[in-house]
Amino acid sequence: MKVLLIKDVYKLGRAGDIKKVADGYGRNFLIPQGLAVLATPGATRQVERIRERAATRRTALNNEMGGLSEKINGLVLVFSTKAGETGKLYGSITLQMIADALSDKAGQIIDRRSIEVEPIRTLGEHKAHARLTVDLVPEFKIMVYREGEVPVVVVEETPEEPAPAPEAEQASEDTEEQTAA
Repeated sequence: MKVLLIKDVYKLGRAGDIKKVADGYGRNFLIPQGLAVLATPGATRQVERIRERAATRRTALNNEMGGLSEKINGLVLVFSTKAGETGKLYGSITLQMIADALSDKAGQIIDRRSIEVEPIRTLGEHKAHARLTVDLVPEFKIMVYREGEVPVVVVEETPEEPAPAPEAEQASEDTEEQTAA
């Protein structure tokens, strides 16, 4: 079945694209949700108009979500949980737990379905993405540590200027010079 996408559909295409999809996917999901229409000759004539409207809608949404994307990008979420001796978790860190923690830190509700991460079942550092829009997909880190231990957050080191000598050392050198004289 060929359909004309009216809205952007994740992992399928952008608005205005004509895609060939399975009959059940088009008939049972895309068309009833208002995401696509059948690709008839009359509908294909409206492709440019659909693309223009979608581009303006996409730009407005990207501008709105840009600030949230900056907050999330590079964020580190820390979770404490029970784990075995080998580092395997008793249970897992769920998408809902990640979404709640991310919503608290970002200050805006983030749906668990917009978070992309492999199942977290081991201790350590994991990378995840939050799919805010088709174009905005900020990356953040998830640190999982054993309950009762101190979390070790690895921060990328930046080259620093050499520190001047502490005043305490200079003061002790001055007193040594005075006693020698």
